[in-house]
Amino acid sequence: MSSTVHTGYPPPTGPRPPAPGPRWPRWLIAATVVWAVLLAGLTWVSSAQDPPTVREQRTLTQAGSVVDGAVGELVAAADGGVPALTPPEVDRGCRISPFADGATLTRAVDLAAPVGEEQALLERIADRLPARWRAGVRRTPEGPRLRGDAGEFVTVTGRPATDGRIRFTVDTGCRPVGDDYDAAGTDPAGPEAGALAEAVRALSGGAGDPESVVSAPCPGGGVARTVRSVVDQVATGPQAALAPLAGGTPVVETPEVYAYRRDGVAVLADFQPDRVVVSATTGCPG
Repeated sequence: MSSTVHTGYPPPTGPRPPAPGPRWPRWLIAATVVWAVLLAGLTWVSSAQDPPTVREQRTLTQAGSVVDGAVGELVAAADGGVPALTPPEVDRGCRISPFADGATLTRAVDLAAPVGEEQALLERIADRLPARWRAGVRRTPEGPRLRGDAGEFVTVTGRPATDGRIRFTVDTGCRPVGDDYDAAGTDPAGPEAGALAEAVRALSGGAGDPESVVSAPCPGGGVARTVRSVVDQVATGPQAALAPLAGGTPVVETPEVYAYRRDGVAVLADFQPDRVVVSATTGCPG
């Protein structure tokens, strides 16, 4: 057995350390830092000054004035009908994302129109709305539909609801709440309050205070305003009770709707199974 030690191959001493990677030039590191700072600055400027590109970038607070203005535009364009503003509705049941709650603001205008003229009236109103809305009416299997864009991702739609009545809806879609929507109320002291009291007295024999007041700014200045009351006990023949106030010539008379104009005030009575909802509205100049 030989005890000779072979030379020329040193004994193993463990794994070799990895070779050092290439080093970035200092100018490239500096350029990267400058680009990151510039990108952050541009992002801040864009978020502060550029208009929103999606609905989720505008809060309910910011959209509220657009919705109110759109309602006023609809009232001003609704010549030939009897309008009534309905109370605003804020639905907090939507979600912008799995991690963020949102809300939807909806406002509506009911318009009583002569039976059979609903589509023609929709088309006239579409022509009178602001050109930037690009409003138009198209026929669908469910009937004519008006659609427009009031800006800031606020949608305007209109359709016949029943014979003799059209409903226009202004909708924000789901968006952040922000500081919430503030519906500015007004004191019901104008001529609409007196017309409402007359109609309620004719229907029930008594006169109560308005139960709601809804307003919207007119495009040419001023305010459109609706006061509303609910009459639970109605005398027999409500249409006949209101006929003297309409001068015998209502704008609309159906089993569900009775609408007329009196001294510049639009009065709309909505006959429901167990009550009558009466609205009196001072509108906007067309």
